[in-house]
Amino acid sequence: MSIKRFKKELQLEDGRKLIVKEAEPSEAKELIRYVASVGGESDFLTFGAGEYKISLEQEIKFIHGSIETDNQAILIGWVQNEIVGCVTFRAGKWQKVKHTGEFGVTVSKKNWGLGIGTLITEALLNWAQDSKIIRKINLRVRSDNDRAIAVYKKLGFIEEGKITREFFIDGEFFDNILFGLAID
Repeated sequence: MSIKRFKKELQLEDGRKLIVKEAEPSEAKELIRYVASVGGESDFLTFGAGEYKISLEQEIKFIHGSIETDNQAILIGWVQNEIVGCVTFRAGKWQKVKHTGEFGVTVSKKNWGLGIGTLITEALLNWAQDSKIIRKINLRVRSDNDRAIAVYKKLGFIEEGKITREFFIDGEFFDNILFGLAID
């Protein structure tokens, strides 16, 4: 039996083609390289330069887990032969929370401003609708990440709360805003 995998071909603002697709185990090495690289490009992520230390075997296992679970996804954005963005969505394990989860999104710095973050997040929303399982998507965003907040609001996410002093960077605390979106 063949499992239909999520894949979308989209147009970037600069005219290039963006392919957003579910991660495959054969892409694990490139995905590790990509995530380790973006960790040093932005203080808005939960990890920094040199902190993403995962073995190839661990990454392959993580991807397999995503493939084998109907309420989790790792979507990779490719332009030509390069990963330019990624969104990871993890939902609850137990029946009462299987329908809801949280995601994180990254875009490589050299590709900021091209709409990749928006397109990959929209692809996640499409994946969630197609899943027929996911009914609620949550995220956390640092309160001073104005560009990301604007994207989430544009896509219909609603501010649901705040976690104070969750980030600690260079001796300074930052709050996280909690957003949610019902999938109907």
